[in-house]
Amino acid sequence: MDDRGGGSFVAVRRVAPRLEQGSVYHSSSSAEVVAGSAAWLGRGLSCVCAQGTHADSRPSFDLTPAQEECLQRLQNRIDVAYDSSILQHQEALKDLWKLAFPEEELQGIVSAQWKEMGWQGKDPSTDFRGGGFISLENLLYFAKNFPNSFQDLLRKQVGDRSVWEYPFAVAGINITFMLIQMLGLEAVKPRSIVGETFLRFLSVNESAFDLLYCIAFKLMDQQWLSMRASYMEFNTVMKSTRRQLEREIMVEDITCIEDMPSYSLLSQ
Repeated sequence: MDDRGGGSFVAVRRVAPRLEQGSVYHSSSSAEVVAGSAAWLGRGLSCVCAQGTHADSRPSFDLTPAQEECLQRLQNRIDVAYDSSILQHQEALKDLWKLAFPEEELQGIVSAQWKEMGWQGKDPSTDFRGGGFISLENLLYFAKNFPNSFQDLLRKQVGDRSVWEYPFAVAGINITFMLIQMLGLEAVKPRSIVGETFLRFLSVNESAFDLLYCIAFKLMDQQWLSMRASYMEFNTVMKSTRRQLEREIMVEDITCIEDMPSYSLLSQ
């Protein structure tokens, strides 16, 4: 990922939905999108993603050939930027819409409808510079494998929500970026025990990164609710989420992502 720059974030103001019996809920019917002055993507998350932990100063670890291959394949995914001129990328974005709002037809790859999902504007491609194509793949994996949890977070259906909510899609890109930084995935070798442990998980299950993404998203939302957070506290919530993920990855008896305590938060 070459471009770490970010734009302004958007906060989503929740208002009481007025739904009649038999009507379909859309996020736009219960939210107003308001532009903020801070940055959510890339450099705007430096306080969360680029800030290391005490484990980051440890020496690098040697990898097995199998781990090296798994890491290289994951790094190849990370290196792919989202490109709106590539048909495959356009189709993946359309697939995400279908999974998110199967009851509503998308009017175009550039459309005000995208704001319903929590993108910053009419063109989601402008938000991907913080996470690349892999961040879209992460969202697709979440929607396909854990549709109930995905819809709960997308539509903010669970818990006593904040008046000013985090935008779903932009938060998802931030989570991808945070995990890449936390695990040190752009280095030749892991430089922390957390990163080294994750590569052992990855060698068991090549979907480990996507699965960890789903856990992280659900855990972030749980922390958001427990902290009664609003959009100005998003970075605080992300820091707390990162610390919890690191603790769980380091639990001695955990041998795969599915063993993590927070995996139980996901519902299919």
